Amino acid sequence: MPIRVIDIVEGTAVDGPGLRTSIYLAGCAHRCPGCHNPQTWDFYAGKDMTVDELINIISQSDFNVTLTGGDPIYQAEALIPLAKKIRELGYTIWLYTGFTFEQLQDMPIAMQLLEYIDTIVDGPFILEQRDTSLQFRGSSNQRIIKISHN
Repeated sequence: MPIRVIDIVEGTAVDGPGLRTSIYLAGCAHRCPGCHNPQTWDFYAGKDMTVDELINIISQSDFNVTLTGGDPIYQAEALIPLAKKIRELGYTIWLYTGFTFEQLQDMPIAMQLLEYIDTIVDGPFILEQRDTSLQFRGSSNQRIIKISHN
């Protein structure tokens, strides 16, 4: 199953701790006013990539990974095999989503993806709660949640 990718930024320090490979995925229906990536809203933007193509880039850059967008949850089913391989290679994964963690708990396919995710940044960007002093998030309603894998 292909993964629709808008961009890949290797060595970024803004999408989680340390240098990371950030994969910007296509598609977002949240359409938050003030979004800093409105070009990712289009579900057909970017290009299709395979898990193997993405793993090759991730392995070559040798950084931990961030899945962002857009909203990766819209491609959760396609991302599960990618996330599994990323974790098998020993990299951590951060995931940004406009859904809240509570909403994700009612989405079985999202919960399958979260089995491989270390940390999520959840919730929609809310322009009225924008706070540039926050690390790794844009508005004060968004939470950084470490996922426990027991």
